[in-house]
Parts: sequence; structure tokens; C-alpha cells
Amino acid sequence: MRDLFDDAAEERLERSAPLAVRMRPRTLDEFVGQQSVVGPGSVLRGAIELDALTSVILYGPAGTGKTSLARIIARMTSSHVEEISAVSAGVKDVRAVIEQARERLKLNDRRTILFIDEIHRFNKSQQDALLHAVEDRLIVLIGATTENPFFEVNAPLISRSTIVEFLPLSDDDVRTIVVRARDDQARGLGGRVELDDDALDRIVTIAGGDARRALTTLELAFQAVSGAGGGPARVKADDVSRVAATRALPYDKAGDAHYDVISAFIKSMRGSDPDAAVYWLARMIHGGEDPKFIARRMLIFASEDVGMADPHALPIAAAAFKAAESIGWPEARINLAHAAVYLSLAPKSNAAYLAIDEALADVRDAAAQSVPDHLRDRHRPGAERYPEYRYPHDYPGARVDQQYLPSGLVGKRYYRPGHPAAPPAGDADDPAS
Repeated sequence: MRDLFDDAAEERLERSAPLAVRMRPRTLDEFVGQQSVVGPGSVLRGAIELDALTSVILYGPAGTGKTSLARIIARMTSSHVEEISAVSAGVKDVRAVIEQARERLKLNDRRTILFIDEIHRFNKSQQDALLHAVEDRLIVLIGATTENPFFEVNAPLISRSTIVEFLPLSDDDVRTIVVRARDDQARGLGGRVELDDDALDRIVTIAGGDARRALTTLELAFQAVSGAGGGPARVKADDVSRVAATRALPYDKAGDAHYDVISAFIKSMRGSDPDAAVYWLARMIHGGEDPKFIARRMLIFASEDVGMADPHALPIAAAAFKAAESIGWPEARINLAHAAVYLSLAPKSNAAYLAIDEALADVRDAAAQSVPDHLRDRHRPGAERYPEYRYPHDYPGARVDQQYLPSGLVGKRYYRPGHPAAPPAGDADDPAS
């Protein structure tokens, strides 16, 4: 446990801390980004400024300001502030904070704010230990998490808190933060670094909306070139690329980004946009997604969204699944891209999908229907009493007019083929176009 009001200790630590720590905003006016959350006139900002904050869970990607905002609140509030680690603290630690908060409230009527970073790492019993204290406002909880709290935090605790979602920072926000760190004399690199414009652009691109990553990249690039000659160190784009070569794109194989990206992938194929489909496929590949998961989704798509408009779609998707299963990364990316482009360009029909769902609804909700007598099995004793079954192959075109649906559903149509749209115009040499 640590008292966040120990400013002197914090300042001593900050002198040797990484640039990303030294440049944490100390006031709401220094805070960059999340204007809808803490910008002028926002509800949360008003509550912070009035020192009337109630329990909140701050949720969003890394490096977007959740912990920084919690520390700003700690500086501004008249309440006592405690911080515990969700990684190392147990129920005993939670109960100790609550008991101290109760005594503090009795002695001097002073509230306690409890900050828990990565609150999703608390198990159910640890979260349950907070419930009554939060409900009775014995403590004001500030939880921060990169995981969707509706999946990772107990529902009773969510119902007692306000969920505040943080979004990835815009490129302009990241640029502002990097320039501030470059120029700041007291906490940043002011006077010690020259940052080329293309190097700044490269840092912003690599950051992917993560301020911490941007500042870490700037610091590493500065360290890589400092000491080479007199005067300020000059950071060029190549220096940035050497210390951080790839852009950090949000993708978690079990959380929101996982579901959002696969949703965008499927909807892009459904919308007949092969370029978007390939991009979202690349995001999943880059994030280390299981190739079989992607291929399974395409197998479903081939029947749900293409169906009889192009019967070749299903075997192509099945072949992609087999390739993903047999080959794996990295080569399977080619097979999956092949199938994704084909499915995107294929004409679309969801008639088979709608047909089976409507039939299932009738089976589930309507009265039980008997098999018509002439369709019953003829191989058991007594079957000769059934009416004649007319064998279609004995008739022209292998078709004969007789009842196939149960009597209660005669005339019902489940499969209603429409007129699938033509695929978008493509390269004349592309067999899928």
C-alpha cells in the first residue's frame, strides 16, 4: 500500500524515472486527449473539480491516460488516497483498507479513495470484499483496467460504479505529448534533443494511440544517438525505426479487440469489400490470432452469407480451413487471403440461413407435426397399409407433385431465393471478379 499524497517521495523517484513517468500530467489542464471524458464541461471533470467523485471504473487500452487521471484525482482531492496492487494484494489487504477508511471517517469525517490498477486481476472474492464499502460510500473506488469490465468485473461491483471508457489517443494527441516531452526543460528532454519532422511522424505512427509507447520510443531513440558529438542529439526517422520497428496495434485474442476485429472482417466480406477484408485479416494475423479461428468464421460465412448464390464458396472456405489446420502461420496467411477475397467478391444470399432458422422456430414453437403417411418408412411390418409413395425418378424430370411437408404446414415456404446482386467489378483477369 502507498499513500499517493507523498509528493516529496514521488518527486525523488521521478528524477530517475523513465520519460513516460516523468511526463505524466499533473493537472487536468495538462491532460491530453479523452475530451469527451474529462474535457471542459464533462460530468467527470466537474465531479473531480468539485471533489464530489463517486466510484468509477476507467476502461480502455494501455497508454491512454487511465492511471494518469487517477493520480491527478489524488493530487486534487481532499480525501485520503490509497493504492493497492491487484497483482499482489489479497482479501486481507482490501479489508485492512476498508477498516482504516471506517476509522478515518469516524475520527475526522474524511473520505478515502482507493485506486486499484488492473482491477480485472482481482478474483471474485477480492472484488466481493469491496461491495459493501463501495455501496455505503465508505470508500470511493477508482478501478483501472485494459479489459472490458462487463466481462472481467463482478456485475454487483459494476452496478455500484460508473464505467468510463477511454479511447486510443488520436495522432494529434500523441504528437502533442511527444513535442511537450521534447521541449519540457524540467521533466522532459528540453535542450538535449533535436527531433526531425519525419522522426516525429514515425514515433506517432509506431505509438498506435499509446502515449506511453510514444514516450518510451522517443527516450530510446534519444539514448541511441546521445553522446555522438557536442550539442543536442539529433533523432532521425531511421533512429526511431531501429529502436521500435513495428506499430503497436490493439489486438487481444480474448477481449474486445478480438471480437471487434473479427466482426469488422465478417462485415467487410458481407459488404463485398475485399480490400477491407484483407486489412482486417492482416490485423488478426499480426495479433497472433489462431488461423483455425479465422477459417472457421469463413466456413460459417460461406453458407450464411453466400449460400446458394455461389455454391463454390463453401468448398473454398473448407479448403482454407484445411490449409490453416495443416500448414499454420505464416504460409496459411496466403490461403486465408485467397478465401477472404473470394468470399468478398462472391454474390450474396442468406436464403438458406433464413430458411433453417425459420424452420427451427416452427419446430420449437409450433405444435408437433406428424410425418405424412406416404413418406413413412416402408421397411417395417404393416407398412403396406400406408398410401402409395410416388418415386420421383419414375416421372419426367424426376419431379412429381405430392405432399412433403406435414399437413399443418402445407404451403409453407422456408427457402425463398432472392436475386443476389452481381459481384463488384474487378480485374478482368481475376477469375473471382
